[in-house]
Amino acid sequence: MKVCIIAEGCYPYVVGGVSSWVHSLIQQFPNIEFIVTSIVANRSQRAKFAYKLPDNVSEVNEIYLMDDEFETGRRNKKAKLRLSTAEFEAIRGLVIGERVDWKTIFDMFQHRRFHLNDLLMSEDFLRVAEEVYELRYPSIVFSDFLWTLRSIYLPLGFALKHTPAKADLYHCVATGYSGIVGSVGKELYGSPLLISEHGIYTREREEEIIKAKWVTGVYKDFWIEQFKKMSMCAYDYADIVTSLFEDARSLQIELGCPKEKTRVTPNGVSVSDFENIPQKAPDDGMINIGAAIRVTPIKDVKTMIQAFYYAKQKNPKLKLWIMGSWDEDEEYARECFELVRSMNIPDVEFTGRINVKDYLGRMDMLLLTSISEGQPLSILEGFAAKRPHIATNVGNCRGLIYGEGDGLGAAGMVVPVMNIEKISRAICEMAEDLEKTKEMGEIGYRRVCAKYRIEDMKRVYTDTYKELAEKAGVKWPEKNVVIEKEEVGKSGGRHRHKAK
Repeated sequence: MKVCIIAEGCYPYVVGGVSSWVHSLIQQFPNIEFIVTSIVANRSQRAKFAYKLPDNVSEVNEIYLMDDEFETGRRNKKAKLRLSTAEFEAIRGLVIGERVDWKTIFDMFQHRRFHLNDLLMSEDFLRVAEEVYELRYPSIVFSDFLWTLRSIYLPLGFALKHTPAKADLYHCVATGYSGIVGSVGKELYGSPLLISEHGIYTREREEEIIKAKWVTGVYKDFWIEQFKKMSMCAYDYADIVTSLFEDARSLQIELGCPKEKTRVTPNGVSVSDFENIPQKAPDDGMINIGAAIRVTPIKDVKTMIQAFYYAKQKNPKLKLWIMGSWDEDEEYARECFELVRSMNIPDVEFTGRINVKDYLGRMDMLLLTSISEGQPLSILEGFAAKRPHIATNVGNCRGLIYGEGDGLGAAGMVVPVMNIEKISRAICEMAEDLEKTKEMGEIGYRRVCAKYRIEDMKRVYTDTYKELAEKAGVKWPEKNVVIEKEEVGKSGGRHRHKAK
């Protein structure tokens, strides 16, 4: 059985929750051959893997969303692209916001050979732009509108022009561009499509666009609408759509996903991996607070630092360990380093990329100040290490910490997003009663053992994969796959690790 797993902006380039989940999932199924299709920004990330690929990964294909288009052969600049009536109406529906004829869109991008600029600079695209301009945005400058429109559809064009490797199942780790590529695969080969949403892509992109400085005014609405259309495409084509917790499933349904396609499949961690981790030295003398995070804006590290500063004023024994890479957004990381320096905050340690199991046992409590999450693996790993969490009220953090009717009690504290005062107060409260804090860690351990073990996740996905394999008429493999890999050159915007 061959599964093409499609991820955007994460695996195998970035260490983090979603990437760890993908890596773990692949490792759980050594009997399945996996092809990884990874959607990244540009060629500067080419083959810069943060993970050692599991033995059952036969191929890695890259799609670049911000790139000079890679094409073999020479472009005929004199030839003008002419769309058929069906193609024109499909492009018109895509841009104007009517129900999109994705089949015609897929056929056009997969079977007609043209440069993306030929489409975006064509008379037909200009006609569509003029129509939507007159309908909605006649008060803004048309030339600015036209170039913005082209910038929106260029990355989508790169995704649409990618021909996925043939597989028995397409498994997307989000909707968005990943969902588009998975939908193309289903359209081309008839294989089932599984969508596993960790965060709800449409809502996350909406939050990013609203806060973004690079897009302003009515263009924010246009970008948000585009992401909604892409997610609806994935929902329509998908056979099964999973989420990590019930509220996320409800949001998927609210956003247009058919209810009968949706399922809740919680995350899972290997509890046994945390049984014999290094522990805090008896003479440590400090109260250690750990944050197993990437230093990026979505983790709101600046709020974390400021909250720690005020807690440190009240309890000098506190020490903050920020345990994760800072190379994903180096400018933001520098701003965080400078914030620590300018506020003259002692006992803040940026570890960089580490093996979290070497550190978790040395912490008294853990801290997560994200502005957006799904069901954080960092909380589950903390629970496996018997460490409680202070976390902002995003995603499923409240459900993990307070339980969802399991009667076990609180495994930490939930605080409002970006609320420095309440985060600081929670740190002080837990630091004042370390015995109670330890009891919270034990509650977290019992909770993760009861519901969030890697064995539970594997069982759920085994059933799901078997169900879709049967639908595709594919026999479930009993033996582990054996793949001999070799690196081959770039081709069509791809970097491959392919079986001989």
